Amino acid sequence: MSTERPLVLVGVAGGIAAYKACALVRLFTESGHDVRVVPTESALRFVGEPTWAALSGHPVATDVWQDAHEVPHVRFGREADLVVVAPATANTLARAAHGLADDLLTNTLLTARCPVVYAPAMHTEMWLHAATQANVRALRDRGALVIEPATGRLTGADSGPGRLPEPDEIFHTALAALVHARAGGAADLRGRKVLVTAGGTREPLDPVRFLGNRSSGRQGYAFARAALVRGADVVLVAANSALGDPAGVDVVRVETTEQLADAVAQHAAGVDVVVMAAAPADFGPVTPSTTKIKKTAADPEPLRLRKTPDILAGLGARRPRPGQVVVGFAAETDDVLERGRAKLAAKGCDLLVVNEVGDGKGFEVEHNQAVVLGADGSETRLPESSKGILADRVLDLVTERLRPG
Repeated sequence: MSTERPLVLVGVAGGIAAYKACALVRLFTESGHDVRVVPTESALRFVGEPTWAALSGHPVATDVWQDAHEVPHVRFGREADLVVVAPATANTLARAAHGLADDLLTNTLLTARCPVVYAPAMHTEMWLHAATQANVRALRDRGALVIEPATGRLTGADSGPGRLPEPDEIFHTALAALVHARAGGAADLRGRKVLVTAGGTREPLDPVRFLGNRSSGRQGYAFARAALVRGADVVLVAANSALGDPAGVDVVRVETTEQLADAVAQHAAGVDVVVMAAAPADFGPVTPSTTKIKKTAADPEPLRLRKTPDILAGLGARRPRPGQVVVGFAAETDDVLERGRAKLAAKGCDLLVVNEVGDGKGFEVEHNQAVVLGADGSETRLPESSKGILADRVLDLVTERLRPG
C-alpha cells in the first residue's frame, strides 16, 4: 500500500456511462491521487485508450498479456489503496461475484486487498433481476461496497433505477471508504439503520426572506457517507443544502425546522443511530407575512419571534427505539466546552459533538475539529481534519455504544 500518493485503480466496464468515468478519474488525479485506469475491452468501445492514458498519466492495459513480465494482474491488486469500478455493469458484477478472471480488471479484483467500491449502471430490469441482486449480495457479504444506483434517465427514453451516480458523489463515497480502511475499520454497521440530518433550516419571514444560518450540510453529508461505507442503511434528512445527493443514500429534503422535526419523527423509530448534524433555526417569526414586506421610509415593525421545536431534546427524552444511540451537535462561539456540557445535560443525548464556529471555523469549510462529550463522562478530542475523517472517528464512538445486533 502506498504511503505518499494513494494509488487508486479505476475499473471501467463496457456501458454507455463509461464517459462519466472520465470526470471521476480527473477528480482523483486533481486531489493528489495516483490513478491507474483498467478498462475492459468493451469499455474501450465507448472511450478510447488515449483518453484514459491522458487523464491518468499512465499507460492503459486491458489484458494480462501486456507487460506480462511485470505481472500486472497481481501487482495492481496488491499495490492499490482503493479500487473503484464505475460503471459496474451487470456482466462485471456477475464475473466479480463468481470469481472469474478473464481479463485484467477481474484478475485485479481477485488480488485486491483494499477497499473495493462498485458503482453499478444498467437498465432497470437488469438491476432488479434476481441474478444481479444475488451477485450484489455476494459481493457485499465479502466486504465490497456496492453503491445503490441512482434513479433517473437511462439510455434512450427509459427512466428508473440503474443510472450511474454522479462522479462527484462516487468520488466522495470512495474517499470515505478509503478513510475508514486506513483507520483499520470494518463494516461494523452492517445490518444497522442510521438517520442523519444535515444543513440549516429556514424560517420564512415573507415569501422571499427567511431566518437561517450558515450551515452548508457538509458535515452531515460526511456522516451519511461514513455510515454507508461501514455497511449501514442510511436516510439523510437534508435542510436547504446545495450539495448533491450522496450515492446510495435515501435523501429526504426539508426546509423549515418543523418539517425537519416531522421527518425525524417519521424515521427515528426504525433506526439504530440518529446523528443530528443539522443546524435548525432556533427561532422563527410569530406571524410570517403572506406578501413581500415592502421597504419604506419608515423603519419596519419589530419582529416578534417564537421558539422552534427542540428536536434533539425530544429524542433524548423519548427514545423511540430501545438501545438507540443519539448524537447531537453544539456549535458555539464562546465558552465552547462549558456550554457544550450544559447542552449535553439538557438534551439527553449519548454523544455531543462540540465545535467552535465563526471566523472560518465549522460552517462552510471542508475541515472541522471538535470535542465529543459522552453521557458517561468521557471527553474525546478530535484534532482538525477533513469532515469525512471527523465523521468516521465519531462513528467509532457510536459503534462502541451500540448493543449487539
